[in-house]
Amino acid sequence: MEFRTVIENTIPSGTIERDSTIVMLGSCFTTEVGARLERDGFDVTVNPMGALYNPATIASAVGRALSRQHFTISDLTLYQHTWHCLDFPTRYQDEDPDRLLDLLNHDLDSLGGRLRSADLWIITFGTARVYELTDKGIVGNCHKLPGNMFRRRLMTIDEITRLWQPYTNDRRIIFTVSPIRHIADGLHGNQISKSTLLLAIDGIDGAEYFPSYEIMLDDLRDYRFYASDMKHPSDVAVDYIYGKFADTYFTPSTLKAALESRKASLRAAHRPILK
Repeated sequence: MEFRTVIENTIPSGTIERDSTIVMLGSCFTTEVGARLERDGFDVTVNPMGALYNPATIASAVGRALSRQHFTISDLTLYQHTWHCLDFPTRYQDEDPDRLLDLLNHDLDSLGGRLRSADLWIITFGTARVYELTDKGIVGNCHKLPGNMFRRRLMTIDEITRLWQPYTNDRRIIFTVSPIRHIADGLHGNQISKSTLLLAIDGIDGAEYFPSYEIMLDDLRDYRFYASDMKHPSDVAVDYIYGKFADTYFTPSTLKAALESRKASLRAAHRPILK
């Protein structure tokens, strides 16, 4: 008798080879999986401008980077003598707007170069709930500014699908939904948000989906696979999900090379190799 729900195998549109160049954008779960790809020797760029959680902010960053649309002072928000770029995390704030713009546009150009040359994008959506600033629209990070400056809402399925459909026409993208639970709105609110993301991805023609969310909730399905905050997957859980990802996308030669790189990385870190 099977005492767990085994997630059906994903049928990939292609494999990931040893020399594949990969860009990963999205939530902090992306950072966890990306670190494992880096450890295994892949050419991967992971959230170079910081973790991004909602589909609109990720799409905006991608669009700006690809089109070389530099930020200007009109894109910044001034609050108590500090300039903020609310598209990205709090490292993009400075009392000198020119210095902030130089940093932003340098990093944006770097991201654009990586996106254009990558064989594969892996995009992880964290939440469909967004914050909007009156004159700036959807923001990616509130930078701990007063809550009354923002309006919070749930993106629609069609809104997300329209933002991402143009990007799947001529490139390979693997979408996934973060298994991290956003429970500020309660468990039901979290399910509404995640369901919106899942339905939106399902509506994108040509989208490829890897079931990180389903593996966590239906295959592992136990609090022992969560970190102490009961919201984030534990290291064991992320390792398991990454293993499923490798089984799905790596060729035998890629998997062998990844394991060799992993052993070398563990030796360099003076950690015992577990068989």
